[in-house]
Amino acid sequence: MNAPNLLLNLLANGNPSLLGNFLASSQSRPGSLEIVGAMILSIVLNLLIAVLYKSTYKGSRYSQDFVQTLIMIGVVTTVLIMVVNGNGAIAFGMFAAFSMIRFRRNLGQSRDLGFVFYAMAIGMVVGAREYSMAMIITVIVSTAILILTRTDAFAPKKASHLLNIRVGSETDYQELMEPILKKFAESVQLTRVSSAQAGMMTELRYGLILKENINLKDFMEALHLACGNNRVVLVPTTHEFDNS
Repeated sequence: MNAPNLLLNLLANGNPSLLGNFLASSQSRPGSLEIVGAMILSIVLNLLIAVLYKSTYKGSRYSQDFVQTLIMIGVVTTVLIMVVNGNGAIAFGMFAAFSMIRFRRNLGQSRDLGFVFYAMAIGMVVGAREYSMAMIITVIVSTAILILTRTDAFAPKKASHLLNIRVGSETDYQELMEPILKKFAESVQLTRVSSAQAGMMTELRYGLILKENINLKDFMEALHLACGNNRVVLVPTTHEFDNS
């Protein structure tokens, strides 16, 4: 019985499992040239992902090894998906192998894990032979990541300066500092209060967002006058405001 008659009989009998087996067995396996082409496409798309990662990275622990690993992950995933196509035994063996593999690098940022999944997803889509879909997904997701990074979307409020100042332990520092900070700062957060010099002094640490166009010299003079010429340290920073 030829394939069209077999398909008609399966549809007439209404057996979905037999129909699924027929479709799986009739799906053409990729040839060597197609696999090579898919690998090249996967390399190109994952190179774009790697360039995107490098251009949008903002941390201090950039790793060339990690970026190269992203490309390798995407390409290897493409090859594995193509090899597994229609072969349950290989798929089960791969699942068992991957369950024993650990990613042996401490990811510096949460977004690093996102890029790992991004590279794997593109590799899987290419391996599933959805080439146009892989290119569309890469363009859309990469554009979204680029826009979010360039606009600094969802960024926490950041302190512009950290202020460390010492006042006498008997001083009401809240009453002392409030008028000065209101005059020179838009936002203020007291992040630490500690004793110094055997309890004779109180050291205060503030996270500040200073007003625009203020005179830092006037601000420092006001602080020195308030604390009796004790130590005052004002440091520019970009720390998150809540963790300053």
